Amino acid sequence: MADAASRLATLAEELLGGPLPVRLRAWDGSEAGPVGGPVLIVRDRRALRRLIWKPGELGLARAWVAGEIDVEGDLYALLDSLSGLLWERGEETRGLLDSVRDPKLRAAARALLRIAGPFPPPKPPAEEMRGRSGSRHSKRRDKQAISHHYDVGNEFYELVLGPSMVYSCAYWTEDGTLEDAQRDKLDLIARKLNLKEGDRLLDVGCGWGSMALHAAREYGARVVGVTLSREQAVYARKRIADEGLTDLIEIRVQDYRDVTDGPYDAISSIGMAEHVGSVKYREYADTLYGLLKPGGRLLNHQISRRPEPDEEAYEIDAFIDAYVFPDGELSPMGSTLTTLEYAGFEVRDVEAIREHYALTLRRWVANLEAGWDRAVRLTSPGRARIWRLYMAASAVSFERNRIGVNQFLAVKTPESGRSGTALRPRVWQE
Repeated sequence: MADAASRLATLAEELLGGPLPVRLRAWDGSEAGPVGGPVLIVRDRRALRRLIWKPGELGLARAWVAGEIDVEGDLYALLDSLSGLLWERGEETRGLLDSVRDPKLRAAARALLRIAGPFPPPKPPAEEMRGRSGSRHSKRRDKQAISHHYDVGNEFYELVLGPSMVYSCAYWTEDGTLEDAQRDKLDLIARKLNLKEGDRLLDVGCGWGSMALHAAREYGARVVGVTLSREQAVYARKRIADEGLTDLIEIRVQDYRDVTDGPYDAISSIGMAEHVGSVKYREYADTLYGLLKPGGRLLNHQISRRPEPDEEAYEIDAFIDAYVFPDGELSPMGSTLTTLEYAGFEVRDVEAIREHYALTLRRWVANLEAGWDRAVRLTSPGRARIWRLYMAASAVSFERNRIGVNQFLAVKTPESGRSGTALRPRVWQE
């Protein structure tokens, strides 16, 4: 088919109501659009058939994972241009892309059919999450979701995350390394929790054991870490044994809702609450409150989203749900704070560190790209592509203030009213 790129560009501009900000290259070698920037490559017409059957983000995601679309040049710049195009046009454009009943979209589908050919839809890539069982955020289904995301091989995570094996936002200085920034984040949390020798710390969603190791090694805390990932638990236990800290740290494959051996002096929950879900968030807050002793502290480190005009209309991101964090949900910062207060906590401090996550994600993407061939061998080409897109797109979202990340310090303040926090817990930089 001659000049497929021009036909696709014209169709896209009609659908979106404006010029495309990126250049297109089609499977026939033709190109269209502005020069001098990144190029969106449509390698195979199968990508169009995916869009016909799944308009919007899921169709595009399947084509990306399958390698049918790709990017030449600066991936961040392309994502920034395309995401800006959609975000700045508001709900009208997003609704059009998601509604198969819209006449404009149906006309676009017919035009795509003429280009793509009347063939059945390709099967979803093997990396897509399927076969979920149980109600959303039941213990059984949560375990399936966690396994899908985390049980893909510890060597893969070593490649992406680096030696720290910390899978959450780091805490940066101007010239620090990723390892420095992750160590500083763990220490920031330990100091906010006011950890002391002999304190009992519950680390909810303990990952590969990095927070547990830091708390035990640097502060002498006695730590229980819980995770639903068996691969994480095996890895964490080996690290703990290698450092000779088995007398201070216990790692369990356990749902946090099944922890019954409180009270604890402190609880850390770092990048775990995103898995809880809005319908279970009050239960999460109540459970952690009940596990703390009076005066105990919770440090809840959590990604947030901007509130919707109609919160009932909020939908989980289709790409993230199918390929990255099944059933994961983001809450507005205010909703998280309110829920913690309803559970009985006194929220003493909220620190927003949005820019820090963008820096962290860019380092992870650089690690992945530098070890690309090995990442593909350890997982699959599709899995490596998922992670590259997910992390790069997330970095752009943090940079554009579409999502944020916050640390909530909350206290189970006793009836006496003595919170145990300093009068000036933080010193602001000028």
